Amino acid sequence: MVSATARVALPLSDYDPQPCLRAPAHAVLRPAVPAIDAHCHVDSQPLDEVARIMDAAGIETMVNISLAKDRELDAVLARHRTAPRGRFVLFVLADWDGWAQGRGIAPMVEMLERRVAQGARGLKVWKDLGLRARDAGGRLLRADDERFAPLFAKAAELGIPVMLHLGDPAAFFTPVDARNERYEELAAHPDWSFYGPQYPAWEEILEQQARLIARHPETRFIGAHMGGAAEDLARVSAWLDRFPNFAVDISARAAELGRQPRAARALFLRHPERILFGSDLLPSTEMYRLYYRFLQTEDEYFPYPTHGSGQGRWRIYGLGLPPNVLERIYAANVREWIPALRGG
Repeated sequence: MVSATARVALPLSDYDPQPCLRAPAHAVLRPAVPAIDAHCHVDSQPLDEVARIMDAAGIETMVNISLAKDRELDAVLARHRTAPRGRFVLFVLADWDGWAQGRGIAPMVEMLERRVAQGARGLKVWKDLGLRARDAGGRLLRADDERFAPLFAKAAELGIPVMLHLGDPAAFFTPVDARNERYEELAAHPDWSFYGPQYPAWEEILEQQARLIARHPETRFIGAHMGGAAEDLARVSAWLDRFPNFAVDISARAAELGRQPRAARALFLRHPERILFGSDLLPSTEMYRLYYRFLQTEDEYFPYPTHGSGQGRWRIYGLGLPPNVLERIYAANVREWIPALRGG
């Protein structure tokens, strides 16, 4: 007989099952070596407060991937000049708004050169390229458009990396329905959905990215969020085999990597010099410690670090990476791919 309690309707948003599983749980308070967070967004937070979190969590330096447009960057740069020395590095955003007015690539190249002279140390290309930005004729701009070549050539000339966040998780390109594994996240953030005829397919975005990287072998690219393909690690591994000028960061993808721990660990061991530590989440000691637990232990079925709404109804498994790989991911690779962090 089914009890009355079992028949009570429960809204999905209120369902929060707590595992009965009894498994080893390790509290990892600090990284194996002082870490560099290669992917943060801290434009709106007091940097002295962020620095205190960094000290508590064992973060040596943060790379602030600013999403401020050029007209807003003076204030961001001013904040960085008053920040504790050596704790923050700034990447600036490629702003495609001028294409709708027919201004073309020259102002973007000039902006990059000017901002690097003022202290910026990398360029961020965000997902508006390929998904929303349009030219003066109303046509969607493609990431592999040959008209953009001078911008990426200038990055190579200046000796700075280009961080690519093209596309988004694969589920964001599928119908927001009962079969979508990230339904709750998309319900909370409907503007994150890129399903429909007005958008390119997920596969097309990834192919544009590969063509862009191949076209500019002299430019160093960092693929944010596992290059946008955390659901397809065989593809990521093939890119790393093919493109010596390409690395990836793990930011905001512990959820995806941690649910496929054997494949993820194999990728980390195959390409230990091409994977960078990053969070992409609001700085907190609790968030960082979940990342450390994921990378350093073999714990099973524990929560992943998240921005609040969660990415899907699953938990993750630790990779238990060896010390030499942890040293590379936490710091050495970041210094290699972002020259401003090398010191000396």
